Amino acid sequence: MQWLLDMLGRKIHRAALTIELDDGARYVLGDGAQQAGIRARDASVLRRVALDPKMRFGEAYVAGLWEPADCALIDVLRVAALIQQDLEPGRVGREITKLQGNLRQWDYGQLSRRNVSHHYDRPPAFYASFLDADLHYSCAYFSEPDMSLEAAQQAKCAHIARKLDLEPGAEVLDIGCGFGSMALFLAEQYNARVTGITLSQAQLAVARERARERGLDQRVQFELLDYRTLDRDFDAIVSIGMFEHVGRPQFRTYFDQVRRCLKPHGTALIHSIGRFSPPGRTNPWIAKYIFPGGYIPALSETAEALEPHGLLSNDIEIWRLHYAKTLAAWRERFAAVRPQWVETYDEAFCRMWEFYLCGSQASFEAGDMMVFHLQLTHDLERLPLTRNYLYAPDEAASKASSA
Repeated sequence: MQWLLDMLGRKIHRAALTIELDDGARYVLGDGAQQAGIRARDASVLRRVALDPKMRFGEAYVAGLWEPADCALIDVLRVAALIQQDLEPGRVGREITKLQGNLRQWDYGQLSRRNVSHHYDRPPAFYASFLDADLHYSCAYFSEPDMSLEAAQQAKCAHIARKLDLEPGAEVLDIGCGFGSMALFLAEQYNARVTGITLSQAQLAVARERARERGLDQRVQFELLDYRTLDRDFDAIVSIGMFEHVGRPQFRTYFDQVRRCLKPHGTALIHSIGRFSPPGRTNPWIAKYIFPGGYIPALSETAEALEPHGLLSNDIEIWRLHYAKTLAAWRERFAAVRPQWVETYDEAFCRMWEFYLCGSQASFEAGDMMVFHLQLTHDLERLPLTRNYLYAPDEAASKASSA
């Protein structure tokens, strides 16, 4: 076993994973400075994981076949993220992986709904137990040190709203509106009229109820609608955390729809998880258990899909560790309510969710994940010449809300 791990570990120089078995056997994979350890039941667990590590490492954890040894799960998955990067295939291997990913990302009406329902139609109380009070299920923006999760999510909304550069009463489309948090923010703070669309029945019900509770149901409309079926135009379009669900074969369809729905003098802001590395495929464990049909895009393939549609990329902003901080906060909050969800679901479900949250955090801290913003217009002169307006006191919001 150690000989096999040594052969595999020839390329692993940034991290090391120590593996202990219940019978006292001990093995090491890699020779890097960042280290973590696991304790597995027996050698059969290692053999099973070795046959398909990207899938079976997570499955074995969920099944209780291994535990972190003298460290936390997040430490193990940071090491795993570094090991995975060291073992990434070369150019030919990436092209094969890309082709395999394309075959798994065809996304049509009924399949889209099933994929969305798999993740987002859990009881809203589940998400409310670990999200911020305003139910943002996307990356927060920690614009100041030591911000709370609640403050960072509001900072995200304000930053995105500035990028949209809205006039009072602007008509805004929110593609993938989630629980309605961004739409409600724009209606309250900018006096916008917002149409939010989603394929999640559970999120739709919550969003509509929140709009009624805040007295905003005349200015905010939420609809169960596929973005590809829209036939209206808007002053602004915002899409937060939805592009990751589009799938590479549909990128051009997505940007064509953004182009057609955006008025000539409008602005669109696309907020998406991305990868620093070249195009690849979705981690198979994530694709099976967490986000079926999902795909994290590289900027290179996103730009390639965007260019034919004539939309202008006015600004591209990269957020590096903001999602890691967001996930760390979600993970801490989930840990506090874990007993409740063990009782509602079971231990395996909670281990799956912990693995998802920890693995996602590790991918931003030690892997190749980031968040990017694409600010798009038809008009070269639509927006100010510099970024200064994004960081000045937000006078636009106060003017809009009082209009």
